[in-house]
Amino acid sequence: MFRGSTNINLDAKGRLAMPSRYREELIDRCNGEMVITIDLVDPCLSIYPLADWEQLEAKLRTLPSLDEQNRRLFRLLIGNAVDVSLDASSRLLIPPRLREWVGLDKSVVLMGQLEKFQLWDEAEWEKRRADDFNSVQLLGGLSDELRKTLVL
Repeated sequence: MFRGSTNINLDAKGRLAMPSRYREELIDRCNGEMVITIDLVDPCLSIYPLADWEQLEAKLRTLPSLDEQNRRLFRLLIGNAVDVSLDASSRLLIPPRLREWVGLDKSVVLMGQLEKFQLWDEAEWEKRRADDFNSVQLLGGLSDELRKTLVL
């Protein structure tokens, strides 16, 4: 499982140095093979270990392809998916088209999301983080369902 967040700088070629705490698991789990695509909800990219991406694709295959919403989903998610691999220096090349899509320049945040990562522009992430925190506070905290789920 991937958790936590790391502030990272992309190099001049758009490469991301994968934090050392994730490297071994990524090598064991997918031999460093991953898929990057746009996130359908947040203004960021999603990075999946290949095996997890293949599970998602299998689920998507079960959806009716004649449904217009499904076709939009396929075009956005599958149509923007790019296979990537960790290089010998444990870096991932973030494709220019995807960097442009979400406005990634130099300062980014890599965030573990259990089975995948999200890659955010740092300034956008800081705004979203503040909004998320304020929303929870304005709503009086967490829902009863979430509270029950999080009680250890």
